[in-house]
Amino acid sequence: MGQSSDDTFGTLSADSLRRLVGDLSRRLQSLEDQVTHLGDQLASAEAARAALQVENQELRDEIARLKNLPPRPPFKPSGMDEVTEREVRKSGGPRRRRGPKRDKDRVTREEVLSVNVPSGSRFKGYRTILVRDLSISADLICYRRERWLTPEGKRVIAPLPEGLLGGFGANLRRFCLALHAQGQVTTERLTAILNGIGMDISKRQVVRILTSDLEGFVAEDQAILRSGLATAPYISVDDTGACHAHRDEVTTQIGGTRFSVFRTGRSKSRLNFLSLLRAGCEDYIINDAALDYMRHRKVAPDVISKLAAHPETSFASQMAWYDHLVRLRLDVFDRTLVREITEAALWGAVPHHGLMGNTVVVSDDAGQFRIPNHALCWVHAERLLQKLMPKTPEQTRKLDKVRDQVWALYRDLKLWKQKPSATEAPFLAQRFDDIFGQRTHYKELGQLLARLHRRKHELLKVLERPEIPLHTNASENDLRACVTKRRISGGTMSADGRQARDVMLGLMKTCRKLGISFFVYLGDRLGAKGTAERIPPLPDLVGAQPA
Repeated sequence: MGQSSDDTFGTLSADSLRRLVGDLSRRLQSLEDQVTHLGDQLASAEAARAALQVENQELRDEIARLKNLPPRPPFKPSGMDEVTEREVRKSGGPRRRRGPKRDKDRVTREEVLSVNVPSGSRFKGYRTILVRDLSISADLICYRRERWLTPEGKRVIAPLPEGLLGGFGANLRRFCLALHAQGQVTTERLTAILNGIGMDISKRQVVRILTSDLEGFVAEDQAILRSGLATAPYISVDDTGACHAHRDEVTTQIGGTRFSVFRTGRSKSRLNFLSLLRAGCEDYIINDAALDYMRHRKVAPDVISKLAAHPETSFASQMAWYDHLVRLRLDVFDRTLVREITEAALWGAVPHHGLMGNTVVVSDDAGQFRIPNHALCWVHAERLLQKLMPKTPEQTRKLDKVRDQVWALYRDLKLWKQKPSATEAPFLAQRFDDIFGQRTHYKELGQLLARLHRRKHELLKVLERPEIPLHTNASENDLRACVTKRRISGGTMSADGRQARDVMLGLMKTCRKLGISFFVYLGDRLGAKGTAERIPPLPDLVGAQPA
């Protein structure tokens, strides 16, 4: 039998034990030094990786800029909204299952199919099957218009059917507009499809169909914006890049639960956004809203006093407004001053026309959308946490802890929206303070939390207005159609083409939100034959209170 370890140590002398302990201490210290060295190497490697990731994204953005492409987002979505949405759905009960087809009462043709049977067979009725089919054909119609000469010598000629444009009928126009706007079919492919069907038509004629004689649609789209801004409890806004006449421009989306509009221009400034909120009006107004805006922007008090004291407060155009500034002897060469007071005059015109009375603007914190009564998107706020690049395991742990807390608060805000409670709102606000006011001993994380804590009122706007969304996903979904069209078709060349693209995309999205078929809507507005369903004016539907 071997000796135990206690017996072994008992046989060693005191000097041997001291030497053994010293050797073990030196080895332990060596191991600690190696661990420390490896930790420093890991931190350096992590910092280098983060720097390379940033440099790689900068190079990607530079390549995209040289190719005239928009830079891609550096980070993928974190999944906070999707994960919390699944949890909210689980707590709210089972999802509704899809029901049967609802078009069984709209049979357009009935055919009886016969079969040869032996003599003496007994008839047992029919077995019915519904088949959905589509019939597309090219028609060349010759209209013989009667001409008459009245006894008074006046010539009378029979009118053409409505919806005709340069020898092309309403059904063809509806087909082209639907495929181009909703189907994202380019003009070249649309021309090829029509020629394949048997229609003798050129690409130039297709472009004319898509961009000409759309005044009625333009007017209805403008009225939709006015109705939406006048009645919607909130609007969700966003923008994306666009190309027009080989120049970079910006498409701004403004939408709510019942409408969506798009406007493309060269600027993405707050001046441009406030101009869009006037819904087609061109005037500048100095009123209480404009003066409050100037005070909020910390405009000089003497400038505010001059504008408030002058009896003239309404200006019909931009030139009239600038002329007024010159007559007041304001420094029109101070670009910051002129921009801020012009923004105030534009904002004053919005409530003057009965728009944006108590409407909340929900945005992704882009500077041009920061106007009074503003709410922030939680998804974009959480994305700032995702962009942080911790350099040590301890920083990674702290960041993960904060993100878990933010996700939990976001989930609880969603649940609170379903059943708002005034007694629970202060507890959610206190949780917000605890999360974004905590000390993390992680400099970048602490600075970001403090920055978001300063925007508490905008992030917790939902506690005052439970009907507003916590994110701008609806705007991003609406803008996806613009991005797809930009990738497929590139851009527009004429002002009519740019306007047609914005108007048709807006009408298509509005019809979808109202539960109306865009194809049926086009047929009704163009006067196509066979359109029995009459579509009410979309602005009336947008302004109507949901049942």
